[in-house]
Amino acid sequence: MTPKQEERLRTKIVRIRKELAADKKQWGGFYDDSRGIRYLAPELFIKLKDYAGGLRYLQWFNRTFPDDIGYPIFLFEWTIILFKTGKIKDAEKKALKTYFSNTYLFDKFFEKELIKTDKREVSNWAAQSLTNDFHYRHSNPELSEFATWLDALIKSEKFQSITREYLDIEKLLLTEPSGENRSRLVGREHQLLEEI
Repeated sequence: MTPKQEERLRTKIVRIRKELAADKKQWGGFYDDSRGIRYLAPELFIKLKDYAGGLRYLQWFNRTFPDDIGYPIFLFEWTIILFKTGKIKDAEKKALKTYFSNTYLFDKFFEKELIKTDKREVSNWAAQSLTNDFHYRHSNPELSEFATWLDALIKSEKFQSITREYLDIEKLLLTEPSGENRSRLVGREHQLLEEI
């Protein structure tokens, strides 16, 4: 990357922060950000290989948007940044959250055939079509260590066990009516995120 390219990326990050600050000012101390600008910076930090800067941004994001469930590609980028900054346990949790938000991203990353899963997809973010916007690949030399780590993680018995149970619950939720049992199933899904 040339110095000029790096400067352009850093300018974009500054612009994102300014737009978010203007959004907060416009809404009286709250963020609307209906355009999803808050999700754009991690990709730029990854391109810059500025993982420490990316981590600072994500820490700010976590404080500022504590209830944000996260866009699946953004969660994947968050996982990369956590791994690259040595926060392995946090990266494992974020990888699981990424999988729960879109079960197709890891297969796309490893350039495997995408097989439609019989499960509930409550938003476009969970759909297979989201992978059309996903450009990260395991063959990228900058991501080779990350790819090796992620491959081992998703093949681990613990990850496999958790994701099998998650998919079983998602299949049940396709037909489970509102009520106590549905609430129990959704509650169990939330518990699974803490079990990695």
